[in-house]
Amino acid sequence: MLPIVSSLIATVILLVWMGFFMMGSLPLLILAHDTPLDSRFIRGLFNVYYLAVMLTASAAALCYGWTGRPFFALGMAAIAVLAFALRRWIIIPRMDRLRETIPQVEASALRFRRLHIAGMMLNVLQLGGVAWSLTRLGL
Repeated sequence: MLPIVSSLIATVILLVWMGFFMMGSLPLLILAHDTPLDSRFIRGLFNVYYLAVMLTASAAALCYGWTGRPFFALGMAAIAVLAFALRRWIIIPRMDRLRETIPQVEASALRFRRLHIAGMMLNVLQLGGVAWSLTRLGL
């Protein structure tokens, strides 16, 4: 009983993080993304989100592995690896490069905004994938 409950708790926490980020980052699109303060805040939000997803998806993967559900364990591990890659090599480094050029180059703010939107869309796809797998594949 404990392995199943721990799997569900880890999954719910992951869904809460994903939902919080989706609802929290959407209103930030009204920002012009043209000041260092805006870009620093958005970058920080993405950084915290990716850390939270990495930790909770890894915990969920371990819990699903413990319960003998390898497909769910692999799915959660894939989410953790994707969050790691986005944080380490894709979204955050690009945001850092663009943040440095925002005051000098006007097009950098537009690119930063597009990156913000791309990160949000990836979150929606992940959230949809987790929700779909829980409802269609059955625990």
